[in-house]
Amino acid sequence: MSDIHPLGDDRLIPQPKILLEGTHLTRKTDIAFALAEHVEVIGNRKRRWHIPLLSAEWETRSGEPPTKSSPGRSMIEFRADDRDWVIECYQNYLHLLELHRDYYWVIDRFHISTVSHQRLRYGREMRLEWVDERLRQLGFVLVHCWRAPTTFAAAREHRLTYSENPNRYDDLDVFVAEQEVMSELVAKSLLPSLTIDVSDEDVDRIAGDVIRWMKEIGAFWWQG
Repeated sequence: MSDIHPLGDDRLIPQPKILLEGTHLTRKTDIAFALAEHVEVIGNRKRRWHIPLLSAEWETRSGEPPTKSSPGRSMIEFRADDRDWVIECYQNYLHLLELHRDYYWVIDRFHISTVSHQRLRYGREMRLEWVDERLRQLGFVLVHCWRAPTTFAAAREHRLTYSENPNRYDDLDVFVAEQEVMSELVAKSLLPSLTIDVSDEDVDRIAGDVIRWMKEIGAFWWQG
């Protein structure tokens, strides 16, 4: 029993399971942290606590000492000979989530990002419908972080104030195209989904809207 769960306190603990998807420059990671530490989810804590946050964007496969210019591959950006590794990663992440299903989780990019990126960048089709189904059984919802195409340029200017890899944002048309593909994939997903406009950059407003929506559809609490 931890000091944030006193004996005799029978208040229900929120159990939201949220998958955030979206192309680059859509504030996904900021929103992920805002949700993972939102007062509606964790209460008024007096100190920091563990954050149950996962991402398919982590560059965890290299085979050599990673560098800033060559950090390695991820479950989204990978070589053709990495496919089996990617599938195994998804299987293991899902097994982890299934073993720890009675908790809240936030995922910052997952299978939707993999399918859209591999299709657009390499012309490869990744069949990951089974990921969708297992997330559905766990009670996950899908939030598509979307911005108006005309706002990508301003978002890039903001990102360039701190990015260590500014060349990644040279071609905004790539992000607009990926957003369109993601919209199609989200529409086909088995998960309850919400497309939320992030054009105003208001992360707190966005996180609050996501939580209100989850409460409305009954996905904020334990679902069994």
